[in-house]
Amino acid sequence: MDGKLPAGLRHVLAPNPSPLTAQGTNTWILGEGTVAVIDPGPALPAHLDAILSRLQPGERIGQIIVTHAHLDHTGLVPALAEKTGAPVFAFGRALDGQRTAAALLGAHFAQAGEGVDESFAPDERLTDGARLAGAGWEVEAIHTPGHLANHICLAWGDVLFSGDHVMGWSTSIVSPPEGDMGAYMDSLDRLSARRWTQMLPGHGDPVIDPATRLAELTAHRRGREVQILAALADGPADTAALTRRIYTDIPPALLPAAERNVIAHLVDLLER
Repeated sequence: MDGKLPAGLRHVLAPNPSPLTAQGTNTWILGEGTVAVIDPGPALPAHLDAILSRLQPGERIGQIIVTHAHLDHTGLVPALAEKTGAPVFAFGRALDGQRTAAALLGAHFAQAGEGVDESFAPDERLTDGARLAGAGWEVEAIHTPGHLANHICLAWGDVLFSGDHVMGWSTSIVSPPEGDMGAYMDSLDRLSARRWTQMLPGHGDPVIDPATRLAELTAHRRGREVQILAALADGPADTAALTRRIYTDIPPALLPAAERNVIAHLVDLLER
């Protein structure tokens, strides 16, 4: 993939393929000399070795940046930080930035178990709009909650490190209570208001037509709303039944994750 990337950027693919991670987690190495590592990935020794092997002689890691606190993005953070001494930057802990409605759900609704890293805590916070710079590069943090409360995207000029908020291969899972559909849609709108030439996601290939992809994701979610309301027009139904009626084209093993998306839509519809 490196040959297709902007100058000054390297890619390392973590060996954690799955139905929820595509080929694996994308780790990005930004800059030259003193570099930043974006999303170190899962806690796999082979991936730590792969990241370090991509450094040129004399290079070192000066910053570790995390888009959000899911274990497939943060699991390697402790080992990489210990190995390099680099500080860790993120918006905050996993549920920092959570809206009141989602927080209230958390008191009655168990987390889905999609790998929230409850132990994650950055050394330094990247608040919305904050900028972080290194030798020859600068990124701007954009708080994009929805997939997870502490999710940020990183604007590198007109290129966006989009984490799990915008991916080309799949839609994002929005799983209450840590996921929030209303916040997710607001974040899509916010990203749509800016011009991007390319998006570099946490999983899958680069998104080369960001405006079209953002419009597709928005239309997809609005379409799910229509399906849910149409199903409920026939009478009350529980979330499992709604999911089976709406998600007719996915493997049965993915239905529990799809049901969480349905719940997220219902919460958002109720709020609105």
